[in-house]
Amino acid sequence: MLARQLSQAVFKFCHGNQLVYNTCWEDPRLDREALELGAGDRVLVITSAGCNALDYALDEPARIDTVDVNPRQNALLDLKLAAIKQLDYDQFFELFGRGRVDDWDAIYTDALRAELPEASRKFWDKNGKFFIGSKKRPSFYFRGSSGMFASWVNWYINRYAKVREDIDKLLAAETIEEQREVYQRVKPAFWGPYIKWALRRDATLSLLGVPRAQRQQLEKYYPGGIATFIEHSLDAVFTELPLKDNYFWRVYLTGEYTPECCPGYLKKENFARLKGTDGQPGLASRIHTHTTTILDHLKGADGNYSHFILLDHMDWMAEHMKDVLALQWQEIVDRADDGAKLLWRSAAVICEFVDPIPVTVNGQRRTLGEVLEYNRELADKLHQQDRVHTYGGFSIATLRRDGVTATAAEANRADGKLGYAAGGRVTQSNHQTEQAADGGDQSAKNAVSPDALANPR
Repeated sequence: MLARQLSQAVFKFCHGNQLVYNTCWEDPRLDREALELGAGDRVLVITSAGCNALDYALDEPARIDTVDVNPRQNALLDLKLAAIKQLDYDQFFELFGRGRVDDWDAIYTDALRAELPEASRKFWDKNGKFFIGSKKRPSFYFRGSSGMFASWVNWYINRYAKVREDIDKLLAAETIEEQREVYQRVKPAFWGPYIKWALRRDATLSLLGVPRAQRQQLEKYYPGGIATFIEHSLDAVFTELPLKDNYFWRVYLTGEYTPECCPGYLKKENFARLKGTDGQPGLASRIHTHTTTILDHLKGADGNYSHFILLDHMDWMAEHMKDVLALQWQEIVDRADDGAKLLWRSAAVICEFVDPIPVTVNGQRRTLGEVLEYNRELADKLHQQDRVHTYGGFSIATLRRDGVTATAAEANRADGKLGYAAGGRVTQSNHQTEQAADGGDQSAKNAVSPDALANPR
């Protein structure tokens, strides 16, 4: 009990007092394929660092509302929106590509400050030093609580494991075969007991934005626990997926992007579209930030939404705020178009808590499992391509107000396991036979591919 209370206190301190995410850790390439955004669409997304909202804007939806209870996250997106409007591309890339500028004070005072909402202005008045850089933290991407751990990882690479040269070779590799060769050479030095110990600490995970509830959900179905999960995830990233365009791990391991390896909003060819030309507002003008909860935002929303991107925030709510999570889902259902698409991620390999949630639809009491139609095939395919590769599950669902088919409802029950929501991932080394899901012992069932649980033979 004491350990749980201490863990919650540390997580609350990290999230309640700091910028947590300096960049988004959800792959928008997967999201954009799953969402199929287009003209007329209205999108609700949790802000995080705002990178992905800007990427979604490139698909030209009519409006994107970004919601975050942490005002510092919205302050970061507000700064990006102001910079797109006021700076040229080279200045913009220095700021958010390199993560530092020599003349921050002049750029901020002359071009950006007046464009910011009051709360965001106050934050950057105090924290502009994030972009000036220092010997200890030379980049903005080593700032915030998640950046603090990234800074430590880079110290570990440079000073303790002493594998910086190999890490640079890994990021410069031209082929997956070359990546695999370098990674196998560097892994024993990098993946030592010190870093495994750190990743098992709740305090470390709090810096990364991972609450204890998420850790417990992952460990329920993943043999070896969270440190093993992260190790297997990195194995997949560096030996199975091309690193040429993996800007997530590049910025984490170096503190900066390159023009060739960066988020879509930082690409030169996209800048004019976001900024606007010939006096016409750009696509970035369709993004609106809101510092509040999803529940309260939806209560006051002036229209419905066609798309919802919920990230992984439900993991924490399912543990600590079940009643509020149910109220939130009722508001989502009430404010969603029929056929609205929803995405979320979870630490849980098997997401058990969504489908049993009760909601009222068309005057009838139902569970979410009766009105959410999952695209498991697409979710599983995309999840394997995820360049971040640190989520246990990825879910793509469509709201069907008249209810899903009996077959779909049965699949949602997943052979008695309510709530499997697609996209669960267990590494190949941990797969058991599919027969274990149909009649094996419980330990084997817990380790089986979630696809086998969702599609009993």
